[in-house]
Parts: sequence; C-alpha cells; structure tokens
Amino acid sequence: MAEFVHITTARAARRIERSGIAARSHGRAGGRGVYCMPVLPSFTLTYQWVRELRRWHPGVLVAVHLRLPDDQPVGVGRYGDTPREVTAAQAVAVVRGLEDPRGYEVFVPRAITTAEVRRVREVPQGVGWRYLPGAHGRRPCPCPACLSRGGYKVSRLRQRFPYDEPPRPKSELMARLRTATTADEIIDVLCALGRRRRGGAEELAYLADHPDQDVRDTLESILGAYRGREARRLRERLQVNG
Repeated sequence: MAEFVHITTARAARRIERSGIAARSHGRAGGRGVYCMPVLPSFTLTYQWVRELRRWHPGVLVAVHLRLPDDQPVGVGRYGDTPREVTAAQAVAVVRGLEDPRGYEVFVPRAITTAEVRRVREVPQGVGWRYLPGAHGRRPCPCPACLSRGGYKVSRLRQRFPYDEPPRPKSELMARLRTATTADEIIDVLCALGRRRRGGAEELAYLADHPDQDVRDTLESILGAYRGREARRLRERLQVNG
C-alpha cells in the first residue's frame, strides 16, 4: 500500500473522518479528484504544501494520511505541468527519486473512502514554501492568484510591478451564480466573490440552505470578506447549523 498526505482545513477533516474526501479538485488533464503528496523521509518535503495552501484556506490546516492500493492509477508531476500517468506505487518512487521534489503533487482521479483514511494529524502552519519553490530573491508575480488582497506589502509590490488584468465585476459574477447548476460551479463563483469586499451578503442568503456541505463551507469562508450585519448573521447561522 502506498502512503500519501492530503492537506485540508481542520473543519473539513472532521467530515473526512466520517465520509472520506470528495473528488472536488480539477485535474491538470481534466476530471475531478484529490491532490496529495507521498510520505517522504523528510518532514518538510512531506508537508511542503502547508504554507502555500494557507494563502487560500483561512484557519488551521491539518494533514490527512491516506493509504492507497499500489496499483491505483494516479497522475504525478510538478504543479502546472502535464502529469505522468502511473500507479500509486510508481508515483511514490518517482517523487522519492527526485533531487528536489518541491512543487510536486500526486492527483488521484477519484474520491478517497473512509477506509483509506489512516489518521488526521496537526502540522506546523509555517512548514514548506510560499508562492513557488525557491521564490526568495526572485521578482514576485503581482497577479491576484499569487498576491492575495491584504497580504504583507502587497500594495507596495503591485505599485512596483503593476498587473493590468481588472477583476471581474460583481454583476458578472452574480449572473454566473444565478445560472450555476452544479455545486462546483457555485463554489468557483463564491471563491471569486471572496477575493475582495463585495457587500450585499443578503444576495447569498439562499445558499445557506444548499444541500451540498462544501457549498455551505465555502459560503461561510468567503463571508469573511463581506461587511455589514447581514454578513455576520449569515455566517453565525452557518456555524450553528454546521
């Protein structure tokens, strides 16, 4: 059996222990699945994604240890590159054989069952790299994907290295939200709405009763970027209802 680590939020981990990991992530070659990292002799390399993922996921992150069949088909490669299609055992061997495995990831093209979840453990929140491996001393990319709003010296960096692509207007995002038919489409729009203060949280209140737990969790998370009493009330309601 091949051993891997999946990084997620502490809140999601409680649900994972009950029902496994849903296939929510987009694969580089298409399809949905779960991203993870082989367990390596180095603690830092095993949990290298923690610091980078903290930029996108508020709160405490934890590590979910998985055990998959050796012959499970997976994709392995450096993020942004086209992955190699191999088995889980071969993916572990590939990553372990690298001189520098920073930035590598394994994509499992299916959900993870509860039987495959070994344990959930706490990890230091500052372990690993941020932005990209070896970023220290390199010119930063000022795009919204790399420098999130409100980060340390983000305003100063954007003045030095301007990024011309304007954010999508709220009217466009709300139109997409009204026509979204799947939970994944709704989550994509909510994440875009949460990248800056949008106001008008009452427009999202109907999603508090959405049957998909991931939609409700995403809604609770992005409401932190909203101002006003309605946003606070809606977030409290989601926290109470779980």
